[in-house]
Amino acid sequence: MVKFSELLLMENEIRDDPSELLELPKIGKKLPEVLELDEINELMAAIDLSKNEGHRNRAILETLYSCGLRVSELVNLKITNLYFDEGFIRVIGKGNKERLVPVSPSVRKEIDLYRDHIRVHQEIKSGHEDFVFLNRRGAQLTRVMIFTIIKDLAEKISLKKNISPHTFRHSFATHMIEGGARLYDVQHLLGHKSITSTQVYTSLSNSYLKDVYSACHPRAIS
Repeated sequence: MVKFSELLLMENEIRDDPSELLELPKIGKKLPEVLELDEINELMAAIDLSKNEGHRNRAILETLYSCGLRVSELVNLKITNLYFDEGFIRVIGKGNKERLVPVSPSVRKEIDLYRDHIRVHQEIKSGHEDFVFLNRRGAQLTRVMIFTIIKDLAEKISLKKNISPHTFRHSFATHMIEGGARLYDVQHLLGHKSITSTQVYTSLSNSYLKDVYSACHPRAIS
């Protein structure tokens, strides 16, 4: 598309293009929503453990937060990829790339409770035997179902934030950086191809940036 000013230039009506002095509007990048630890605990506490799916849902939230998984990685997590004795799980990420993610004792506890007391009693559909998380019909959970579980819990505790499964991944990364983890390490835990994708979490981690400023800027050092 030819600009009006370019037409004037071609017709020798003007000598310079005045539009070159104009600054284009900058499109801001919205920072992702992050949950505080007490909000995560409140969501977990809101799960009804008297229902069969309660232990499953608790294991889902714990895995999303403690391992920083994408929702697609969660629904495709397989029993044969759980290496609890070694302390990690094998995750199949974007582009079918594999990575090892450490597991916390809480993840192991919640998944074991679900497997040993709920999943073991289910009639599992053929071809779905190796998936960790199953629906009531014994089939692999869908991404939509994970979104619904989280949305319902957020409404139950009247959480004002607009959250999704990815919010737990954002929270994982932000809390790791706040705890002193290096960007390089968080990048590999998240399975990011480029570290630029990980750098957004330094913008979210105000306390981390404050510590860096206090430690490094000469005016901040008393």
